[in-house]
Amino acid sequence: MIRVVVADDQQLIRAGFRALLDAEPDIDVVGEASTGVDAVARVRDLRPDVVLMDIRMPDGDGLWATEQITADATLVGTRIVVVTTFELDEYVGQAIAAGASGFLVKDTEPVELIRSVRIAAAGDALLSPSVTRRLLERIAGRLHASVPSRLIEVLTDREREVMVLVAEGLSNDEIGARLFLSPLTAKTHVSRILAKLGARDRVQLVVLAYESGLVSPGFTD
Repeated sequence: MIRVVVADDQQLIRAGFRALLDAEPDIDVVGEASTGVDAVARVRDLRPDVVLMDIRMPDGDGLWATEQITADATLVGTRIVVVTTFELDEYVGQAIAAGASGFLVKDTEPVELIRSVRIAAAGDALLSPSVTRRLLERIAGRLHASVPSRLIEVLTDREREVMVLVAEGLSNDEIGARLFLSPLTAKTHVSRILAKLGARDRVQLVVLAYESGLVSPGFTD
């Protein structure tokens, strides 16, 4: 059972997400929060698998709450999916750097919301949905080359190839097909890259790929 906490200051949004997710046999909404402070407290108390986190909340916004949760070593198994809009949330890049594992827009299709919760719970970052690719492309131009390129030098040539494809939003299956590797081998490469760079998940690999200059803005669909 995938345990979810919904954090949003709009009761109607919380109720809608709860009704949709609770209807799934493998998903259980175990708690709700209307402020950032409440979200952190609920997550620490309930230890859910996934948090649907609104950025704009009172009393500690979603960005602050994301930072608090991802910095807590006891909550390493909790994945945060930020619920956002392209036009309004200028702090999305900071949320990625803080450890958010994916993004949704509030008017996303119900099937995409359910799928995204399952992807996050499985430990994967939400890089495949086209909405997230566009979002990452949008914020990529705001990232500065602040990570020394020598950080990437610890990677082998093959690992750099894989990291570039991760930054394009490809799944392990897609990476394997592109590089003529099995999906398991592709997954092994991704795991080694995460370990070498000390990254939390694939979203942070995307950030590092841009900040190190390994790739430049411009995803292709």
